[in-house]
Amino acid sequence: MNIIAAVDRNWAIGRNGRLLVTIPRDHKYFREETVGKVVVLGRKTLQTFPQGMPLQGRTNIILSRDASFRVKGAEVVSSLEALKKALEPYPSRDVYCIGGESVYRQLLPWCDTAHITKIDRRYEADACFPDLDRDPEWQMTAESEEQTYFDIAYTFCRYERKK
Repeated sequence: MNIIAAVDRNWAIGRNGRLLVTIPRDHKYFREETVGKVVVLGRKTLQTFPQGMPLQGRTNIILSRDASFRVKGAEVVSSLEALKKALEPYPSRDVYCIGGESVYRQLLPWCDTAHITKIDRRYEADACFPDLDRDPEWQMTAESEEQTYFDIAYTFCRYERKK
């Protein structure tokens, strides 16, 4: 399974239910990676999307503690056990965990590849991604050249779980 996120220098991902910054090339990268694939996300992350609707062109699976939660165009599961069952038909390489913080933390142990956009800046934040640079189970295996968006520098990195 894959996990995909944009993080700042402190591995922060958001504040007040929003991304820290919007970088068009990062959004394009996210689209390129996930279109035609399965995305797993939490209910709060879904609510940040336009009109709170699932992402088009992807199979959306929402993980919510609320067993009665329903949304048109997505499958909703209320436990990790139900999520495992829902993911059975799909190849692991086609599944992307896309957040938020609690879903990232719950599903990171299931993942073997992490697509991380590292933003060279520190933001005030209230949500973080686990720091893969400090996790002995993970290693960076690829890093793009530095990109810029106005005065924001960032790189696209791939981490892989050590075998």
